[in-house]
Amino acid sequence: MTTGQRGTGGTPDGSGDADPDRRGFTTWPLRVRAAVAVTGVAAVLAGAGAFLANNLSNAFGPDSVCGGAVSADALTAALGSGRVGEHTYGNGQLRNGTAFCVATVSRGIFGSDRSVTVELRENTGLSALTDDSAARLFAASANGGAAGAASDHRAWALLPEGCGNGLRVTVSSGGDDGRGARNLAEFSVTVANRIAGQRTCGSTPMPAPHVLSEAGADHDLNLDAVCGLPGFTLPDLPGNHGLREMATTATDPLWACRIHTDANPGPSASLTIGTEPRLLTSTAPKDEPGLGRARWVGADEMVTSCQGKPTVFRLSWDGAQKLIPNGDETWKQFLVAGGKAIGCEPIL
Repeated sequence: MTTGQRGTGGTPDGSGDADPDRRGFTTWPLRVRAAVAVTGVAAVLAGAGAFLANNLSNAFGPDSVCGGAVSADALTAALGSGRVGEHTYGNGQLRNGTAFCVATVSRGIFGSDRSVTVELRENTGLSALTDDSAARLFAASANGGAAGAASDHRAWALLPEGCGNGLRVTVSSGGDDGRGARNLAEFSVTVANRIAGQRTCGSTPMPAPHVLSEAGADHDLNLDAVCGLPGFTLPDLPGNHGLREMATTATDPLWACRIHTDANPGPSASLTIGTEPRLLTSTAPKDEPGLGRARWVGADEMVTSCQGKPTVFRLSWDGAQKLIPNGDETWKQFLVAGGKAIGCEPIL
């Protein structure tokens, strides 16, 4: 072959060996390999998307947990997004008050589980509410029928009208995972509505509470107006010094005050007034004398009527040392001063 003569597949500049490679990008086998690579990348991205959806949302999870009493939407609204789950304890169902449930929201490898314990409690009365002195209250009159109390870690809401007295849903979040009083208040009312539906009671679902009182604040005991009640006084005795008091800033659905020492644990005294009829279970007077219009319904409770509604006054002590006297004089002051605070007609 002479100089400059073109051979098969050759080029004048001698670069003919590279032409098949350049042309090969347009050949069918390489196009197939490119399509397979693109499909593989798409599959990886789709898998990653499904993984993230399963861990960051409840896209593949249940619509409700805890026997249908807790909706997934309400749970994630209260605890944040994630995959919804549950752990149920007890021999019965939540709506029957024979079990309690831990509803969880998980973010998989992206964070720890968040949880809230849910329970329907029956016939607990005022004796179980002595620690609500620091709670934010929501009253039925201002919240379309929703009534209860809430703090950053726990809340309770009464079942709707028509479901009977002494039935309330309690919810609590553990550890440092406080979800906020308003979130837990709304969540507790949502659960109360769903349980009412399961029990076929209550004609109208309650709206989410939007008016909550301020939280109670702890301060030195005021001997001239105990628990902020003008007319309720205590003698200035050596044992009264160093005592603290904390009372709710509202009186509906209850009013509560706790008197305590700085010792932990230490003795305490609790004063409670139940003003919401749905909350009360002890309203049948005992056949024995009372004080004025008030009648005994238990060792630590008296019932009377205020503005046509049954109202229960409770005095209780936790610890051997009584921080305030337990006698007629203390009860009389409590009935008079507490009655005025809740707008009650004269009791004595």
